[in-house]
Amino acid sequence: MKEEIVQKSLKLFLKHGIRKMSNQKLVDSLGISTKTIYKYFKNKEELLEEVLHFYHNRQYDMLQNLPNEQHAACLFFDVWQIAVEMEYEVNKAFYLDLHHYYPELEKKVEGAIAQRFERHFLSIIHRGVEQGAFRPDILPEVALRSILTLHRAAVRAEPFKQFRLSPTDLLLNTTANYIRGLCTEGGLIALEEHIRTLQSANGEVNA
Repeated sequence: MKEEIVQKSLKLFLKHGIRKMSNQKLVDSLGISTKTIYKYFKNKEELLEEVLHFYHNRQYDMLQNLPNEQHAACLFFDVWQIAVEMEYEVNKAFYLDLHHYYPELEKKVEGAIAQRFERHFLSIIHRGVEQGAFRPDILPEVALRSILTLHRAAVRAEPFKQFRLSPTDLLLNTTANYIRGLCTEGGLIALEEHIRTLQSANGEVNA
């Protein structure tokens, strides 16, 4: 029951934001009693913490399932494609509410999961440099921080909504351009071929 509450609460928070989902709205939407909620969670914040960990763990599992043996530039693109697709439909209020009303919880959860994600991303960048896919003069930590900032602006901020881009087009016009800038000539050739293959498989027109 606890895991079911977490999974269903995640869907509600992502769709409506955190602030709008009062305890009463949560129990009504979940079809359970307030007593059942408090059996597993002391309060809404404790439930939210469990939800955030579940959300990030699901993201990490998806990244881990990508074929690690593929070309580093292509793998790095696929990593951010998953990130964009997962966050594209999320109500922007979710991130705004989390940052504004639960800043300490946001820091706590991000602190708990950040190293795991960063190690994974940095290992791809370092391997890309070793493979000759990424330029040897880049600073991996700076590159990762830059691309993370760009990604969050693209999928979480309001200004990009006016362009009404699909998840793929949003990725290709933001994060993918930064990845292109990290690539050597050989890495760029492999990346562009990878993108064309994905677009062809999805029946999309080349950007």
